[in-house]
Amino acid sequence: MILSRYITDYKANLRLALPVALSQLGYIVVQFADNAMVGAYGGQDPLPLSAVSFGVMISFVMFSLALGLTLGITPIIGEHFARGEYRRTAHYLQSSLVSFPIIGVIFMVLQLLSVPLLYRLGQPVEVVDMAVPYYRLMAYSLPAIMLYGCFKQFLEGMGDTATPMVIAIITNLINVALNWVFIYGHCGYEAMGVYGAGLATLIARYMSPVLIFAYFLIRSKYRDYLKLFSRGVNYLKDTLRLLTIGIPTAGQMLLEGAAFVVTSVMMGWFGAEAIAANQVAMTYGNAAFMITVALGSAATIRTSHCYGLRDMAQMRSAVTASLHLAVLWGVVVLVAFVALRGVLPMAFTPSSEIIALAAPMMVLVALYQVSDAVQGSLIGVLRGMQDVKIIAYLSFVAYILINIPVGYLCAFTFGFGSVGLLVGYVVGLTTAAVAYGVRVHRNLKNEKMFLKK
Repeated sequence: MILSRYITDYKANLRLALPVALSQLGYIVVQFADNAMVGAYGGQDPLPLSAVSFGVMISFVMFSLALGLTLGITPIIGEHFARGEYRRTAHYLQSSLVSFPIIGVIFMVLQLLSVPLLYRLGQPVEVVDMAVPYYRLMAYSLPAIMLYGCFKQFLEGMGDTATPMVIAIITNLINVALNWVFIYGHCGYEAMGVYGAGLATLIARYMSPVLIFAYFLIRSKYRDYLKLFSRGVNYLKDTLRLLTIGIPTAGQMLLEGAAFVVTSVMMGWFGAEAIAANQVAMTYGNAAFMITVALGSAATIRTSHCYGLRDMAQMRSAVTASLHLAVLWGVVVLVAFVALRGVLPMAFTPSSEIIALAAPMMVLVALYQVSDAVQGSLIGVLRGMQDVKIIAYLSFVAYILINIPVGYLCAFTFGFGSVGLLVGYVVGLTTAAVAYGVRVHRNLKNEKMFLKK
């Protein structure tokens, strides 16, 4: 059987992807907990759930920038680690720990300054009023996200995806426990509702870099990298190298995120019920996407190691196996979402109106799962090849020039309503998957183009 030749690659990809998947699912558990607890707190009132939805979607802009910049660390670390250049990897870690938290502070200030803009997005004023404190708390977490990302992506570049998984599980459990305390008001605290959900997330996010740094100090294997830190490191040169991968990656994430944010803003034009229903559907979509992220991370790690060793045959095999796993995952999710479209929304709200609106949205979310999984793995491959400049341009076409206009036309011009906005995702993500696929195929056929060093 032709697939049997990829068994070794499947195992290698899954060995890297599964810990990342568990870490990412932990984040989704928190999102589920936020939505379910806030939804239960609000009862038949859609306002709290709508406020969390709006706050999460708008804060995703800076979050995606912060996360995207740190993702540029993995392929560079992977390349040098594969060659045994351990001192060089330590110096990149050192440079990132100095520069990236400073960038996080800049992002935090920009997000705080953007608060007045939230009232100019056509959302119900009562939703924005409740979302603003949550939005500010998410801004305060940005330096912690970037500091943790430096350690996390360094470890993943070396193929250690298990340690970040353990850290994520611990901090996610802390987050959920604090949700119970702050949202409902337990252990002597007053019920805080939406603000309590944000406060729990903020505390958990600051626990992440504390715990992972403690792990580096405890484990001699990683403490040795800290000992390789040097006063002679060229911080500017190293940071610029990291940003050559990080900035295009962040740009791609920002453009893709922008499509979701703009769609969520337009969703608000249909009222609080539409916002809440969209949040329910997107929560499930994001849960599926976390596995896509894991598969993409595994693709980045394996491709970067092959890139470092200049092993083209192994790279082709790893890329093919990554795409097989992505398609399989997308099909599984598609079938599950369509079959359970009327049941899954019940986990978040007792409102029959929101459930009825969320069910057809689940079908649209299901339809883009294969494309989403494939494009996620292809982006991971391109990061591993360090061929990332093109992805921002391709993303601009797919998400800004195609996704958003198609969603608007279907919702408002063709009269499909709030559900029509999600058609844009189906078209946009499919376009992105095809474009990234063409680029990867071109690279694999023209190996001299990117194996220059």
